[in-house]
Amino acid sequence: MIDYSNPKLLVESAKLSKGQVTWKSPSNLAIVKYWGKHGIQLPRNPSISMTLNNAHTITRVSYEARTDFERLFEIDFMFHGERMESFEGKISKFFEQLLPIYPFLKQVKWTIESENSFPHSAGIASSASAMSALALCLCSVEDELFGTLSDDKAFDQKASYLARLGSGSASRSVYSKWSVWGQSGSVEGSSDEFAIAYDTMVHPVFNTFHDDILIVSRAEKSVSSTAGHQLMEGNPFAAVRYQQANKRLEDLCVSMKKGDVEHFGKIAEDEALTLHALMMASNPSYLLVEPGSIEMIKRIRAFRADTKHPVYFSLDAGPNIHLLYPEEVVHAVRPFVESELAPLCVDGFWINDWCGDGPEQL
Repeated sequence: MIDYSNPKLLVESAKLSKGQVTWKSPSNLAIVKYWGKHGIQLPRNPSISMTLNNAHTITRVSYEARTDFERLFEIDFMFHGERMESFEGKISKFFEQLLPIYPFLKQVKWTIESENSFPHSAGIASSASAMSALALCLCSVEDELFGTLSDDKAFDQKASYLARLGSGSASRSVYSKWSVWGQSGSVEGSSDEFAIAYDTMVHPVFNTFHDDILIVSRAEKSVSSTAGHQLMEGNPFAAVRYQQANKRLEDLCVSMKKGDVEHFGKIAEDEALTLHALMMASNPSYLLVEPGSIEMIKRIRAFRADTKHPVYFSLDAGPNIHLLYPEEVVHAVRPFVESELAPLCVDGFWINDWCGDGPEQL
C-alpha cells in the first residue's frame, strides 16, 4: 500500500504569496465497468477506459494565506460562476481525507472555480473530470509550494491516487488515450490505489475511436453513482459479476492488442447492458435508461447489421448513449447520427467526442 502521508507539508502563512493554477481534465468512458467498491474508494473489479477530449472540466484553484479559522477549511466554490455551498461541503469532506497527505490544506484559503462542457449528473462521469481536475490542481500547488513533484510519472500517479479518493473513475482521467484502474493479472503495474496509462499494448485503430455522446436526458439521475455502488453490496449477482469483469478485461486487452474492433465492440455493449442489469437487480431496483435510450440502441444495431460498419454503443450510469466507432468510418456514420439519432436527443443536442490526449494545464 502506498502511504503519501507527509506531516512536513506545511506552509509559513506569513510568507505565503497568492497563487493560482488551472487544469482542464477530461471525462472518460469505461469500456469494462467498475461497479461496486470497498474500503476507501477501492474497486471490486478492474476497469479500462477511453479518455475523452471534448467532455471536460476546467478548474481554477486560487490560494492565499488564511485569516478565517472558524471552520476546518476555508473554501469558496463557484460552478459556472455561481456559488454552490453544497459542493463546498463535498470538497471539505474530500480535503479532510487528504489532510494526512496535505496538512497545509487547513492553512490556506481556497477559491475553486469550475465549469463543465457537458450536463452535470446526467451520466457522463462528471465526477471523473471534476475530481481529476481538482486533484491535478492540488498536485500543481504542492509542486509550486514545496517543489516535490517535478517527476512527471510521480506527479500523474499521485494525482490519480488523490482523484480516486474523490471519485473512483476520476483516477482514470489523469491519463491520455486509455487507462486501467484496479489490480489485474492481465495488466502489469495495475493497482487498486491508482490508475495507470494503458497505451503501449493498444493497436493504433483504438486511438482513432470516436465517441458521439447522445444526450437522451439532461435531468439529474434519480440514483447517484455513489448510491449505486453501495447497492452492489446486497446485489445477488455481485460475486459473479466481479469474476465476469475480470474475464472481460482480460479478453478486451487481447482484442485491443490485436486490433479486433468487432470483439471490442461486443464487450463494450455487453458491459453497458450488464451495468444497467445490475441496477435493475439491486434492492431497491431502479432504472436509469429512458425509452429514447432503447430506441437508439435498436437503431444502432440495425444500422450496423445493414451497413456492416463497426459501430457500437455504450452507456455510463445514466440514460445517454455513447456511440463508438473508428475514424475510418466517420463519414458514413455522421449522416446516420444526424438523421436517425440526433432527433431523439434533447433539443437535438449531442457531443462530438473522441479518444483524447488527456489533461492539460492552462
